[in-house]
Amino acid sequence: MPARTTNPHALAGVIARLNAEDYDRWAAQVRSTGGCRQPIHLRGKVDHYDRATGRLLHRYTTRTEPDGILRLPCKTRRASRCSACAEVYRADTYHLIRAGLIGGKGVPETVTAHPTLFVTLTAPTFGAVHTRRDKHGKALPCHARRNGRTCPHGRVLSCTTKHSPEDPHLGEPLCPDCYDYTGSVLFNALAPLLWKRFADSLRRRLAKLGGLTLKELREHLTVSFAKVAEYQRRGVVHFHAVIRLDGASGPATSPPAWATTDVLSQAVRHAAHAVSAETPAIANQPARLLKWGTQLDTRPITLEGDLTEQAVAGYIAKYATKAAECVGTLDRRINPLDNLDAYNLRDHPKRLINECLRLGSIDDLAELRLTNWAHMLGFRGHFSTRSRRYSTTLGELRAAREHHARDYEIITGRLPLFEEDTVLVVSEWTYAGKGYSLADQLVAEAISGTPVPDIPGGAR
Repeated sequence: MPARTTNPHALAGVIARLNAEDYDRWAAQVRSTGGCRQPIHLRGKVDHYDRATGRLLHRYTTRTEPDGILRLPCKTRRASRCSACAEVYRADTYHLIRAGLIGGKGVPETVTAHPTLFVTLTAPTFGAVHTRRDKHGKALPCHARRNGRTCPHGRVLSCTTKHSPEDPHLGEPLCPDCYDYTGSVLFNALAPLLWKRFADSLRRRLAKLGGLTLKELREHLTVSFAKVAEYQRRGVVHFHAVIRLDGASGPATSPPAWATTDVLSQAVRHAAHAVSAETPAIANQPARLLKWGTQLDTRPITLEGDLTEQAVAGYIAKYATKAAECVGTLDRRINPLDNLDAYNLRDHPKRLINECLRLGSIDDLAELRLTNWAHMLGFRGHFSTRSRRYSTTLGELRAAREHHARDYEIITGRLPLFEEDTVLVVSEWTYAGKGYSLADQLVAEAISGTPVPDIPGGAR
């Protein structure tokens, strides 16, 4: 059901929108955004000229559109900002990952015979936190200890609560004063570097296991991957990755016979335990050596069973649309002058943010840009990445969708059919804001069936 309001100005705006002569076109724009919560507003025109004569063949201008603007989807990947656009991103990621597992979209079906693992790289511990434990579907106490020790701050490090999956205390420290907030923030900041070193070490180990030099390995084997970062409740990231071995030319060629799933698994375990990243010494604290956590999961992906290509693609695509909101942080950049007490944050995310701001003011850590990424608890890497030869790209999937939409415009007569080689296209666009007014929010929700959030001050 669409949202209701008793605001007389909003009700008047709803009536005016519904009775407007151009309502049908406005509604068509809303539908074309796919239910986007915060559509982008553009003003401008597109001219089509005959290359030979310079004659204007066709002009599209937003002057004839409702409100003089064209509304386009925001295309964010964050479900917390726009669930409709995030769902498109999730679906694209799903097909991208799955194509690299079973073929399609330019990837041959023979890729199913290539050694492929689903790998999870976790973060180390930074202190005991509340967690949900279960056995055979039955919830167990969080940290039940008969003689739980007392920490230096006077807290007993024990918890007998059987936490529910939605308990807000999950991931929070048993003793916040004992928790290593500095280590947590620095690990997030260095996680992209750890991944790079892991990938490099993996290739070196594969070369050694194959009796080759690293240069020779490139002539026989290609390591293809797709990964996504996931925030744990405690506020640190870990990575889920699909890692596949191909021949020298990518998925169209088979890897050498010695490059088996077992060999790949050995190389992954070695690389995960071998790499590290050192932080500089700060204040009264010595340099830190950060490594992946001891929990390493490596499982082969199969066409049948528990870990199928559909399950893996769905799992990775789900996390591609999420960020740090599960920890309770803010979904926007934080100004160091902001009053965090005004945002009603729980103590744990607030401490993580404050630690980012504190460390960000230290010159030796300036390159980590912790102040800019305080809302992400220090993590500044890409959430979803893939190697060049893994499969198709998000850009190619979007281009195919745009091509389909253009064909539809031609079929319905909204866009004339031209020979592309004979036509010069000149576009002029300017940004004119985003979002909806309160009245338009209500009507757009009724049209798309997707609730849209209130935007203070209306469209901007």
